[in-house]
Amino acid sequence: MPTAREGLLDAAFTALRNRPWAGVRMVDVAAAAGVSRQTLYNEFGSKEGLAQALVRREVDGYLAGVERTLAGARRSGADAGGRLLALVAWTLRAARGNPLVRAALTGCWGPQLPAPARRVSARGGPPGVRRTGQDLAVESPAELVDEVRDRVLRALEEHLPGPPGERRRVCEAVTRLTLSYVVAPAARGEDVERTIRGLLTVSAPSRTVAGR
Repeated sequence: MPTAREGLLDAAFTALRNRPWAGVRMVDVAAAAGVSRQTLYNEFGSKEGLAQALVRREVDGYLAGVERTLAGARRSGADAGGRLLALVAWTLRAARGNPLVRAALTGCWGPQLPAPARRVSARGGPPGVRRTGQDLAVESPAELVDEVRDRVLRALEEHLPGPPGERRRVCEAVTRLTLSYVVAPAARGEDVERTIRGLLTVSAPSRTVAGR
């Protein structure tokens, strides 16, 4: 059974699908979640706090989906190329279905969306430092590319050919190409999978990552 906090975030996300964030009222979110408005303010402090928690949850959900997709493709017997293609499909599907994920990946936060909390430190700060407690800051698109690339590298480290630098380059190239399809969706009839497999084949001519 979801907690009051999760129920409120679910209600806020549903409300956002029906109207711009400026039109989402705290009293309506509380009512939809079946709790008092005071409970809503106790959980998030303000509408801004609710917005930041909602954005953070959706971005975390996308990143968790990256892990699930790579693991699921491995269990199904997919080779490294197949796992990367599964990740491409997941990212495009998540971006199409969730405006907050799309905004996080592209950096295009329109006026209809809640504003995310921004990191204070610039990219390139102490490695491995992540948010704690109530820090709800959201990565920039460049930081998300790095995050996804690193997760892919950890998942496929033993299955990608070539030296570490080459593996890193392949994973980053696939991640950035995928992001380009989020920003500018594929034209009708374009075979995205064939494009990605072509990149993987060119990246490893002696032993294709795509397994072909």
